[in-house]
Amino acid sequence: MNKSMLMASLTLSLLSGSAFAMEQVVLDGKHFTQDQAWAIADGAKVKIAPQAKTQLVKANALLMEAARLGKPVYGLTVGVGLNKDHKLFDANGKLSDAVLDASRSFNLSTLRAHSAGVGEAAPIRLTRLALAVRLNTMLAGQTGVQPVVAELYEAYLNQGLTPVIPAKGTVGEADILLSSHVGLAMIGEWEVFYKGQRVSSKEAMADAGITPLAPMGKDALSILSNNAFAVAYAMQGYREAKQLLSVSPTVFGLSLEGLNGNVAPFLPQTNDIRPFPYIKSATSDILKQLDGSYLWQLNDERPLQDPLSFRTTAYTFAGAEQALASLDEVINIQINHSDDNPAVIVGASNQYAEFPQVAKYLVEGQGGVFPTTNFEPLPVALAVQNLSVALTHVSHNSVMRTIHLSDDHFTKLTRFLSAPENQGHAFGAIQKAFVDMQVRNKQLATPVSFDGISIAGGIEDTFTNLKLASDNLIQIVDNTRVIYGLELLHSTQAIDLRKQAHPDLQLGKATQAMYKAYREKVPFVAKDRPFTPDIQASTDFIANY
Repeated sequence: MNKSMLMASLTLSLLSGSAFAMEQVVLDGKHFTQDQAWAIADGAKVKIAPQAKTQLVKANALLMEAARLGKPVYGLTVGVGLNKDHKLFDANGKLSDAVLDASRSFNLSTLRAHSAGVGEAAPIRLTRLALAVRLNTMLAGQTGVQPVVAELYEAYLNQGLTPVIPAKGTVGEADILLSSHVGLAMIGEWEVFYKGQRVSSKEAMADAGITPLAPMGKDALSILSNNAFAVAYAMQGYREAKQLLSVSPTVFGLSLEGLNGNVAPFLPQTNDIRPFPYIKSATSDILKQLDGSYLWQLNDERPLQDPLSFRTTAYTFAGAEQALASLDEVINIQINHSDDNPAVIVGASNQYAEFPQVAKYLVEGQGGVFPTTNFEPLPVALAVQNLSVALTHVSHNSVMRTIHLSDDHFTKLTRFLSAPENQGHAFGAIQKAFVDMQVRNKQLATPVSFDGISIAGGIEDTFTNLKLASDNLIQIVDNTRVIYGLELLHSTQAIDLRKQAHPDLQLGKATQAMYKAYREKVPFVAKDRPFTPDIQASTDFIANY
C-alpha cells in the first residue's frame, strides 16, 4: 500500500467511526460557514434544506424549457470551450427521446474527456471539503442540474464515498479536469475511497445502495465546471494561516524579552499618530503578551531603538491580519454563491429585455439562462497571494530577529547563545535551516495568477492558478512554523541565560505560559546536541499551540 492509500485508509477509518457521530449540517446554498465545511470534511453528515431542493427542481425545469424552445445553452444545446459553435441538437419544440438520448450521450462524453488530472490523489479531507462546497453552491439554485445530482453529493458525503481526484492539472478557471472525476465516479466509471480502500465507484455505490447517475442536460458541465476543489485548498491555507497568526504576538513577545528589547514601538502614543488598518490591534496584542514582563522596568543595558525586524513587526502582523480578513471575506462569498456558467436564473429580471441579444436568454414567465463569468475565482486568488506576500514579511522579520538573538552585540549575552558550560558551536550553524525556509517562502510568494498559455483555440486566455497559489500559501505557513520554532529555540535560550544572571526575571503572563509549555517539549541547550529533533518538536509546538 503506497503512502497516499495508507493515509486514505487511516482517514476513512476515522470517518467510519466517531467522526460520523458529529452534528448534521443543513445546507441551503446561502448560509454555509467555513466551520460547517470543516465539520463535514471531518465526517459530519449533511442534509439538503427543503427550500433548496425546491429551487433545484425549478431551475432544472427552466433549463429544460430553454432547451425545448431552442435557446442556445452552453454545455446543453451547444458544445463547450472552442466547440461552443457546435450545435448538439435542435429540440424543435419537443424534448423527444432522441433529443434526451443525445443529451445523455454528450454528458457522458464530456465527463470522460475532461477527466485528465495529474499526480497523486488529493487528501480525503480536502476532497470532502470540496464536495461540501460544491453541493452548497449548487444549492444556491443557478445550476440547473437534475435534483438527483445534489442528492448524490449528499449521499457520497453521508456514506463515506470520496472520489479519487488527482491533485494537479488546473489553471484556475474552474477546475474542469479535476472535478470531472466526481461525475466520472457518480456514473460508475472511476474510483473512490470507501471503507478504508480505493475501489471501483460502481462497486462502492452498489454496496452503499446508491444508484449511479444518468447525467442529462447541464449535469456534466455543472459537476466539472466549478472552483470548489481549488477553493478547498484556499480554505486550508486560510485556516492554517489564522492559527499561525494567533500565536505570532506571543512568539514575538518572547523574542523581545530574550533581546531585552524596547516596548516603545508598540505604545498607543506613537501608533495613534498614523492609524493604518489593524495597527492598533496588532500593537495592543503585543503589549497584552507582555503584561507583567520585566521589559516595563528600566534597564541600563536596554537600547533606545532595536533592530528594525523587532521594531516593525507590528506592521507585518497588521498587514497579515488585514490580508487574512480579506481572504476570509471572499471565501465566504465564494462558498455561498453559484460559480456556474451558464447561470440558470429562476425569476430573472427583464432588464435590457427590449434588446434582442438579451431577450434570447429569457424564458417568458420563468426566468432565463445567461452566459456568465462567475467561474472566475480571481478575487480569491488575489487574496490568497496577498496573504502569501504578507506572511513572507512576517517570516522575514522572524528570521532576522533570530539572527539578532544569536548576536552578542545586540543581546549582551554569549555569542550564538552558548551556555556557560558549552565549549562547542551552540547555535552557530543552525541559521542555515531557517534561511532555507525563508528563501523558499520568497519564491512561493511570487504571484502566479497571471501565468499561463492561451489554450482551447485561443478562447481560454486568462488564468488564476488558484490551486497553485493555495498550495504555495499552505507551504508558506508550514515553512513559517519551522521559522517560528527556531525563533522559539533561540528566544527561550536567551531568556534562560538571562535568568541565570537574574533569577527573579519576570516574563509576561502570556509569554511565560508559552515559555513553560515549550520547555516541556524542548529543554535548554546546555551542551551541543543534534538539533533536528528539536526543530521538529518546535515546529509541532507552533502548529498545535
